[in-house]
Amino acid sequence: MAPIPGSGLAKGLAVTLRTMTKKTVTAQYPDAQPELPPRTRGVIGLFEENCTVCMLCARECPDWCIYIDSHKETVPAAAPGGRERSRNVLDRFAIDFALCMYCGICIEVCPFDALFWSPEFEYAETDIHELTHERDKLRDWMWTVPAPPALDPGAEEPKEIAAARKTAEKLAAAAQAEPTPEPGPGTQAGATPGAQAGAAPGTGAGTQPGTDAGTQPGNNAGTHPGSTPQAKPTDPQGGES
Repeated sequence: MAPIPGSGLAKGLAVTLRTMTKKTVTAQYPDAQPELPPRTRGVIGLFEENCTVCMLCARECPDWCIYIDSHKETVPAAAPGGRERSRNVLDRFAIDFALCMYCGICIEVCPFDALFWSPEFEYAETDIHELTHERDKLRDWMWTVPAPPALDPGAEEPKEIAAARKTAEKLAAAAQAEPTPEPGPGTQAGATPGAQAGAAPGTGAGTQPGTDAGTQPGNNAGTHPGSTPQAKPTDPQGGES
């Protein structure tokens, strides 16, 4: 059967009429920013405090677009007689996004959580050499990294959070177990237990233990220890000597 003349034009006009009655889906970029998914692979952010210069990300990168430079520093011993240690210090960390294919291998293999995906994608340049971002620029991208998603209700607690919680509980239990000194019965405020204010235990005020005021221990007034008072010798004629 031969096609009816003008049927193709009628079908095209029908599609146009149906489209005219629908709401537009054109995104007015850059005036209206797109709503990107949480796991959008825009750019890679660097948290350099976690970087130990293990070079694992640079070795596993398929495009060899990660450049890392470092040097060694000697750390003095923490205690006297200890041994000095050496550690790597990061000098340069750069990513050439003109070569990067956004595979995410560097982020997955990093054992110290130093690399993160950021949903930011507006970093176009007029010169291809400016697409090599140094560590200062990569650190700025960290402020755009979204927070990690919440765990499922039945998920296991992360080991870092569990260890920190157990440590806090041990410290709180140790603080509660410490005994608090309380004043004993029969004592007065500011005095030693079993004694009065200003006196030694078991004595009266201002006296030595077991003695009267102004006497030596075990003696009467004006006598030497262990002696008794005797009469003065008299003269045969009846006078005192």
